[in-house]
Amino acid sequence: MTMKPWALCLLLVGALPGCAALSGLSAATTPNDLYVLSPKSTFDEKLPSLEFQIAVEEPTATAAVDTDQIAVQPTPLRVQYLPGARWVDRAPLIVQSLLIESFENSGKVPAVGSSAIGLRADFLVVTDIREFQATVPQEDPEAPLEIDVRLNIKLIDAFSDRIIASDSFEALALSETDDATKVAEAFDQALGNTMRRAVEWSVREISSYGAPRF
Repeated sequence: MTMKPWALCLLLVGALPGCAALSGLSAATTPNDLYVLSPKSTFDEKLPSLEFQIAVEEPTATAAVDTDQIAVQPTPLRVQYLPGARWVDRAPLIVQSLLIESFENSGKVPAVGSSAIGLRADFLVVTDIREFQATVPQEDPEAPLEIDVRLNIKLIDAFSDRIIASDSFEALALSETDDATKVAEAFDQALGNTMRRAVEWSVREISSYGAPRF
């Protein structure tokens, strides 16, 4: 299946009249296909083991991303969504859940959970989703979609409320077609690479910092 120019083929949150269907994805497709993403399970074996509990807060995001719709930018200043396809939950909740699972899968954290459950954590992981969308290359609308995932991570000493470290992690992946399954697979790849680096960095920074400062 070949790509078609996106500028006239994507649907806004409200359908654009007279717009042709995305290849295989009609605006009238119901019900919506739901897509999940996966946690990261492979990490550097040399990561230090922590003795502290971690709570992952719900990430912040712009309104364009804080949704269960799959965002696409046909131009730098325009946000649209794939028709007939959605995430299983809002993107920030998906990222929070997968970060928790990824920390658990590292085997280096004794306890990790959501701040919403009242976990008395030693450190907080505060995430801002800076990029979480597919982008149409401006120089060639027929080129593969570029999926961009960028997370800004802040580590906070929960007892002193002090930011102990902050960094951004970004990964790109390509989707050869506008098929929703292929787009979701590319999102999974980009998010997985981003989370792996974020988790490894977080564990190392907390290990280096040591015990919370009372």
